[in-house]
Amino acid sequence: MTRHICLTLCLSCLSILLTVLAVWDHLPDHRILHIRTSDTDREPTATKVTRELSVSPSLLDVTNFSIKSHSVFRSYRRVRSVTECSATPEKRFDCARDRALSRAECQSRGCCYVPLPADLSGGPPWCFYPPSYPGYTMGPFVPTSKGRAANLTRPKPSFLPRDITALRLEVAEETSSRLHITLKDPSFPRYEVPLSPPPSEQSSGIKNPLYDIKFHSDPFGFVVRRKSNGRVLLDTTVAPLLFADQYLQMSTSLPSPLISGLGEHYTPITLDLNWTSVTLWNKDMAPHSDANLYGSHPFWLVQEGDGLAHGAFLFNSNAMEVVLQPMPALTIVSLGGILDLYVFLGPDPESVVRQYQEVIGYPMMPPYWALGFHLCRWGYRSTNETRSVVQRMHEANFPLDVQWNDLDYANKRRVFTFDPVQFGDLPEMVQEFHQKGMRYVLILDPGISSTAQPGSYWPYDEGLRRGVFIKNSTGHTLIGKVWPGPTAFPDFTNPEAVHWWEECIRDFHAKVPVDGLWIDMNEPASFVHGSVDGCPDTDLEKPPYVPDIIGSQLSFGTLCMSGQQNLSTHYNLHNLYGLTEAIATYSALLKVRGSRPFVLSRSSFPGLGRFSGHWTGDVRSDWEQLRYSVPAVLLFGLFGVPLVGADVCGFGGDTNEELCVRWTQLGAFYPFMRNHNDRPNAPQEPFVFSQEAQAAMRSALLLRYSLLPFLYTLFHRAHTSADTVARPLFLEFPTDDNSRTIDRQFLWGSSLLISPVLEQGSVELSAYVPPGMWYSLHDGQPCHSKGQYFTLSAPLDTINIHVRGGHILPQQEPALTTTAARSNPFSLTVALSNEGWASGELYWDDGDSLDTYERGDYSHILFTAGQSRLVSDPVVLNGALDGLILGNLRVFGVPSSPKAVLANGEIVTDFTYQSTTMSLTVASLSLPMTEEFTVQWIL
Repeated sequence: MTRHICLTLCLSCLSILLTVLAVWDHLPDHRILHIRTSDTDREPTATKVTRELSVSPSLLDVTNFSIKSHSVFRSYRRVRSVTECSATPEKRFDCARDRALSRAECQSRGCCYVPLPADLSGGPPWCFYPPSYPGYTMGPFVPTSKGRAANLTRPKPSFLPRDITALRLEVAEETSSRLHITLKDPSFPRYEVPLSPPPSEQSSGIKNPLYDIKFHSDPFGFVVRRKSNGRVLLDTTVAPLLFADQYLQMSTSLPSPLISGLGEHYTPITLDLNWTSVTLWNKDMAPHSDANLYGSHPFWLVQEGDGLAHGAFLFNSNAMEVVLQPMPALTIVSLGGILDLYVFLGPDPESVVRQYQEVIGYPMMPPYWALGFHLCRWGYRSTNETRSVVQRMHEANFPLDVQWNDLDYANKRRVFTFDPVQFGDLPEMVQEFHQKGMRYVLILDPGISSTAQPGSYWPYDEGLRRGVFIKNSTGHTLIGKVWPGPTAFPDFTNPEAVHWWEECIRDFHAKVPVDGLWIDMNEPASFVHGSVDGCPDTDLEKPPYVPDIIGSQLSFGTLCMSGQQNLSTHYNLHNLYGLTEAIATYSALLKVRGSRPFVLSRSSFPGLGRFSGHWTGDVRSDWEQLRYSVPAVLLFGLFGVPLVGADVCGFGGDTNEELCVRWTQLGAFYPFMRNHNDRPNAPQEPFVFSQEAQAAMRSALLLRYSLLPFLYTLFHRAHTSADTVARPLFLEFPTDDNSRTIDRQFLWGSSLLISPVLEQGSVELSAYVPPGMWYSLHDGQPCHSKGQYFTLSAPLDTINIHVRGGHILPQQEPALTTTAARSNPFSLTVALSNEGWASGELYWDDGDSLDTYERGDYSHILFTAGQSRLVSDPVVLNGALDGLILGNLRVFGVPSSPKAVLANGEIVTDFTYQSTTMSLTVASLSLPMTEEFTVQWIL
């Protein structure tokens, strides 16, 4: 009997040992886990105690998040049924996002553990949530002033540290096409991004909403449907809602894999849903794949596949990761704040973008000169070298509106100074440029040098006296390191810092009358991680979960997360830093110059377009970066930042002649066009290349300048109606299957199709032409497309541009500056539809004054063509067009040679007709733009 008992015990021990070994085999490589625990309040700024423990994984619920009590551990450790764990791989939602878990650890979280074949590694998770995963339970709705609200409770905490078990749900049906859903902690004031609420319709005034929303009470989730067809647009019941102090997670299914947005990333126009993730954490990082870049835009747009579209915006500025999976579905993880979700019902893509901008604000109206050609190099080492570049540009007959200087100008690289030797006559140089009808912009980094002798550098001395700099956790000025060495960083959420910044700009502008400011390094970037003194060991610096970011820690290449700002900690405000600097800079320029501000910012966040343009950062001089600059520009149009472009010819590395020609041709159709180059690289100003290359570049620049009236009118539409300027094809042709993923071509507005060469050695390209009648802008050659690809000739001197039938383009004779061009005669290009009609418009003001549209100080002319005549209709005239004339007219699609042409009833003899292209050109007109006119061609 004793022997039998011993044998039984030995077999039991052997079974336990085998089980332990099996579990041990599935553990990560490290056998001792370092787990941080903390005694904190819910708000992460209140961290009090942090310690590290070495714990055996066999004794604890090992999650890398927290150590669980035995009761919680027991409540989650249960075996799931086969049915609960039968989700197909593409429908699995990861329960082990923080790290790899063994079977035992996964099941201890209450999740399913089902391994997959090796060929699916890196794809679907092995540990995933079952349908019955416990979550929040929703109580009854009660009415509120904005809509309705309900309480959510969680009977048992999740595996997250500092789990918040009670939430408040607020639902506001703000307009017939905009739904607003908020989840927050009702018992503790968590950080929220400040925002002036967008206008809403009265609840009783919302008629025929495009959406229907249903709530599931246990576990909580909601489903948003399109009312017209019942299509599910969002379904958050597919995975549990998680809400803890430093970890907020929400998942939703998507009705289509055609999703765009979630910038800023080096990506095509539609995102890859094959188990990819994107991180939103502003970083000084040259564009390349799988990296978080300079801006964060938690907005996405989904093409539903039948011309309909919807969008969503999570208004949250904390570090964020969005995981995309082929279900199709996405999961958003944020490291703080609240879940503040807007849903836009469109119903078409362009309407989605407009509805999004109703929340974040419509773009500013740029000054007219900002649409001209800009030239910069880090390496113009003196005023004489800068002058020489401008002289050589104009001697070679290249348009140039704005000359820039990089940090070379600054004395010891300190902003608000200029080098007394190499740039001693900088004020005189700027005045010379102004006399030539040009403008001048220079760089302005936010880092303020902290090492100058006391009394020798007013910006630091005064800023320190007024307490405008970000402070560390002990209340002292946080010191990082940028170009001038140790630096302090202004806190632009502090009103006193905004006043000080304006005074700095005012004092500098009194010496150097700059026309705009280029705010760089404002993620903010630093060459040390956190500060020169390091950062405290707290949960703010080392949160329980960190998204997949460059450097693997939040303070890598930036400031300590515990940095103290007026509004909150840098942990919450990091992604907003560039936006707050742009607002302060825009405001300062507005007050100092009294005219339309020009600001160009590298860092970005929703709402930047109200105050600034953007360039896509330190792109390399290579063909891949040329190609990916197209979707980068288009995506910022979706983000409400239409004034955007990439550095023409590339910033990093040496360009070559062919690449620079092709990039100049493409750049001529960036909404913002600047050639910018780094110091060690070969020069890339247009005049350094062969005569053949110069001729091609000059042609592209002159074409851009001729189209500036049309481009300016597009920016007016963006400013007043949230239309896009550079536009992906799917926005204009939402029902065209072929247009949905195209990002090697794009549109200006609805009228111009740009088909650039993006590959080395190409002298032709396959270009998609959407359905309809199109004409070559060069010679009027017609192209009737059923929605198909055409092979287009594209020698080095050619960029293919097509104008859409049914549209009229206002143009102007180009010159070497916009100042000169704005006095030249206008021309019109009329592209007739198959039915023989066309329409267009011109918006015109003085190009520089504030609020011209709002004050009515502008002119607006409508153009209509039909029945073999063109008619102008000046609907608003307020002086801006005085003295300007229409000098030329081109009409595409005229079926036969006219017998006569009449202008206001008078015979015109100077006209030509090309039968091969069916195009009519009427020259030597002199029709005042301020008067109605009619041009008739008699067939």
